[in-house]
This record gives sequence, C-alpha cells and structure tokens, in this order.
Amino acid sequence: MHKFLTLVFVIIAVTTFAQQKKVNEYEYIIVKERFNFLKKIDEHKTSSLTKFLLKKNGFKVYLNSEELPTEIKLNPCNALEAEVESKSSMFRTKLIIVLKDCNGKVVYTSEVGESKEKDYKKSFQKAIRNAHLTMNTLRYSKNITLSKPEEVVLNQLPVEKIKNKLSPKKEVKVTKVRNASKKKVLEHKLKTLYAQPKKNGFQLIDEKPEIIFVILNTTKSDLFILKEKNGLLFKKGQVWIAEYYKNNVLVKETYQIKF
Repeated sequence: MHKFLTLVFVIIAVTTFAQQKKVNEYEYIIVKERFNFLKKIDEHKTSSLTKFLLKKNGFKVYLNSEELPTEIKLNPCNALEAEVESKSSMFRTKLIIVLKDCNGKVVYTSEVGESKEKDYKKSFQKAIRNAHLTMNTLRYSKNITLSKPEEVVLNQLPVEKIKNKLSPKKEVKVTKVRNASKKKVLEHKLKTLYAQPKKNGFQLIDEKPEIIFVILNTTKSDLFILKEKNGLLFKKGQVWIAEYYKNNVLVKETYQIKF
C-alpha cells in the first residue's frame, strides 16, 4: 500500500492540481442586473434577454436582484455568475457572454456576437443573441453521483443555525482495518462530512462544525490529496475512503461526503 501511495504522489506531482468543476454540472446561473459597459439597470433589456437565453440551455437562471433559492443563499458557490462584456469597435457592436465561479474565475466564455445595427437596443440584443448561438453545447446535465446537496458555509451562518440545518446522522461501525506489518487494529465510525470549495480543492467539515480535512484536487474527480497528511481520499462505491499514515500506522477512514 505504501508503494501505491508513493506512485500516486509521483503521478500527481507531474499533473495540474487545479481542476474546475464542469460548467454543465452547475444547475443555477445568476445574471448581473447591470453590465459594466451600460449605465442603467437592465438597460435595453440586456440582462433580461441574457436570462431568457440561458434558460434555453436548461439552467435555472435568476437576476442578482431577484429572490434566490435557499441553496444559493447557503452557498453562493452552487451557482455561476453571468455577465456580458463589450469588445465593440466604432462601427460594430461586439459582445461576449462570460460565466464565472464564486471566486470570480472565468470558467466559460462564448464566442463574440456581432451586430451592425445603428439602434442601440437592436444592436445590443442582436449581439447577445449571436453570442448565445455559440453556446449550443452548454447545457445543465445533472449527474446523480455528483449531485449537489445543501451545503453549509462556515462564517456565513451562526453555529446554532448550522447545527439546526444539519440533520443528525446515525453512526455505524465499518470494517476494521489492520496494518499488515504491526497488526494494529484501528476502528472508525462512518460520518457525514460537508464539502466547502477552496482554492484548488475543498475543506471538509462535520456537524459541529469542525474542519476534518483539507483536500486538494487531482486530475481525477474521485481522487484527492489529503493536505498536511501522508495520504489520499478516494471514492469507492457510494462512500469516500481516507487513507493516511499516523505514527507509522496506516489509518483507513470511511465517510459520506456531500459536495
């Protein structure tokens, strides 16, 4: 097992840690009610049109001034933010539709939509429509194994509210794990952890709430590095397994993790 861990670390060391969640796995998109190149809210119905068009891609779309679903209020990282940016020249209106994650990082950009209309409203709307035409492959596609349950974000809700939000989970015993060389046995109980996005990975918290692990992305969606531990977190069936060494003993812990 130790050789396996070493091999995995070598492989991971030569790959890119940063791995953005696929755009098509997001269910919600929040559209800015005023784009930066305009002076008024929803000027020329640009925001309303963008919302209307993105709904055609199967997403649940809201203006940022509208009442948002509870899932987004609890964790803004469950949604992408959409805005329209101008690349216009003197004689042509050129616009692109940009999608960003909760950290402000661009995860998707349409191709440029152009218009030669002289009327501002017609020109902006035509350019947005043309930009949207290049987004035909963008569509919300829910993956059952990667579905996004409600998440709780530390520092955004009082502790008591977090505790009330999280329903108690029944703890059950799992298979004992033995260290082959020392024959030491470590018992652990199945717990539920909640993933909160961080740069290059997630932090996993329990119901207290307390941070249990900080995990780093790899090129595999079901494999993470346990930060500050000599080990890995990987998915097996419907559960996640953390394996790491503690005092020269291999520890194996099994969790339910809600991303």
